[in-house]
Amino acid sequence: MKYIFAFIFVSGTFAWAEWPQYRGPNHDGSTTEKIATAWPTKAVKIAWKTKTPNGFSSFAVSGGQAFTVYTRQGKETLVALDAKSGREKWHATLNPADYGHNGGNAGTRDNSGGDGPRSTPSVDGNRVYVLSSDLLLLCANTETGKTIWKHDILKEFGGESIKWENAASPLIDGDLVFAGGGGAGQSLLAFDKTTGKVVWKTGSEIITHATPVVANIHGVRQVIFFTRDGLVSLECKKGTQLWKQSYKFAVSTAASPIVSGDLIFCSAGYGVGGGVYRIMHQAGKWSTDEVWRIPGNAHVANHWSTPVLKDGHLYGMFSFKKYGDGPLKCVEMATGKIKWEQEGFGAGNVILVDGNLLALTDFGELVLVDGNPTKYRELARMKALTGKCWSTPIVSGGRIYARSTQEATCLDIRR
Repeated sequence: MKYIFAFIFVSGTFAWAEWPQYRGPNHDGSTTEKIATAWPTKAVKIAWKTKTPNGFSSFAVSGGQAFTVYTRQGKETLVALDAKSGREKWHATLNPADYGHNGGNAGTRDNSGGDGPRSTPSVDGNRVYVLSSDLLLLCANTETGKTIWKHDILKEFGGESIKWENAASPLIDGDLVFAGGGGAGQSLLAFDKTTGKVVWKTGSEIITHATPVVANIHGVRQVIFFTRDGLVSLECKKGTQLWKQSYKFAVSTAASPIVSGDLIFCSAGYGVGGGVYRIMHQAGKWSTDEVWRIPGNAHVANHWSTPVLKDGHLYGMFSFKKYGDGPLKCVEMATGKIKWEQEGFGAGNVILVDGNLLALTDFGELVLVDGNPTKYRELARMKALTGKCWSTPIVSGGRIYARSTQEATCLDIRR
């Protein structure tokens, strides 16, 4: 199915919906917002385009502003854009853009380079939080960019940088901001989001590139970090360890775990593969049990793209280093069975929008797919961006925000 689009720029008023942090308002890559499912063949409304040089940071949209991180004059830079017009409102310089090992420059022969910031900002009220590649956790005013508080996690908490530097995003839940990267006894951290005060610190885990997740499991709110040793679950308010599940590490773990009831899915590239574990809580004791485990890169490995969950099925880019042509797959979470797969997405990312899949390929195409496990059914496709796209598209206020290593776009696709 192919579509030809003409582009027109638009203005007008519309209601804002929030996509305030990486993985969205529900921490799971989903939104109930409604967008057009049969995109018009004559016109897709481009609200704006702007340059976003280098990096794989996604957008967070809140309060009429769109936030991302890119490289400016050799420095990582947090940028606040007017979400309606794309005009820059302010920027804040973070740390030198130096990642080492050249990993972020991978890609196809005609679509590579662009190494840069990986972390996505998080927004709560009139504050924006960012975690730089050097693990500077900074809280700034959303209107002015003025720093409210900050922590240098490497210096203050005895941490060490990991290969390719930090890629995890700060996670906000309730009154807390969660981050990792400290040293022995303080590797996993929770801060008061208002004051920046340390609420708790614990563990001697080595972090990975995966952003932690929060979930209610057996009635307990918990934050789950995907560390080099595996999954570590901590009670949110006090940091008490609830359970731990060992999981193999090789080179890099970058996809966040997915929670469904008492099941948790985790996955990594470099031959590690994926698996599902059951979390149990009996007689006051927590434990885990393996449901299934499939090693290797071919079946259910996620290089860095975190899947989305709908009706017991995982949808995502299950592949490893298949730049330009890697598949989008539907995987039954309970069994690991592949229900369908479609080549041609590469190392892109996907979100769930009102029950449908919105995918951004690593070469800049936006694809809308029916969220159905029976077969792959494409609803719409368009070329949206030039450059390499290892970031995640988002939807806010009926608009799609997406970016590459060269540019960002905002598309009005309201139903």
